Amino acid sequence: MKKEQGQDVEKIPPESNSLQEKVKELEERIALLEKKNDKLSLILFSGDFDKAMAAFIIANGAIAMDMEVTIFATFWGLDILKKSSFDTSGRGFLERMILAMRPKGPGKLGTSKMNFGGIGPKLFRYMMKKKNVLQLESLIKMAQEAGVKIIACQMTVDLMGIKSTDLIDGLEPGGVGAFLASASKSNTTLFI
Repeated sequence: MKKEQGQDVEKIPPESNSLQEKVKELEERIALLEKKNDKLSLILFSGDFDKAMAAFIIANGAIAMDMEVTIFATFWGLDILKKSSFDTSGRGFLERMILAMRPKGPGKLGTSKMNFGGIGPKLFRYMMKKKNVLQLESLIKMAQEAGVKIIACQMTVDLMGIKSTDLIDGLEPGGVGAFLASASKSNTTLFI
C-alpha cells in the first residue's frame, strides 16, 4: 500500500479508471450546463415600439449581469434595425411596396396598443424624456457597444427586398441556423 497525505491508498483497480473517467465526464457536462445560465437568446419578431423597448431593456439588463446576449431579428423586428432613410431604387415593385408600407427605423415605430394613428409613440417618447428613460435608439446603440450580437434574418432580408445598407451598422446577417446555434447554448430564450 502507498501512503498519500497520511492515508493508506490501495492501488486502484483498472475497472475503477473507467468509473473515474465517467465521473469526470459528468462533472464537465454539469459545468457546461451551469454555464448556460450566462446566455440569453431573443427572437425579435415584432416591430412594435413597446415590444422593441422591452427587448432592448432586457438585452441591456442581461449584459449588465455579465450574460452573453444574441438577438435574432426577423420579419417585422427588422423594422427596428432599419436606417431612417434609404434609397429603394433598383428593387422590384413588390419589394418597394413592402418597404414603403413598413416603418424605417426605431423612430417611426407604432405601438402595439394605444397607437392612436401615430400619436401614441410620440406620447410615450415625451413621457420617457420627462422621466429620463433612455430612448430606443440609445438602448440599441448601448446594446451593440456592450457586445450584444444582433443577427438580421437573411431570409427575411431577401424576402422583403432589404439590403444590408438599409440596416444599421454592426449587424450580422444569418439564417435560423445561426440563431439556433446560439439558442442551443442558452438557458433562456425569449420570443418578442
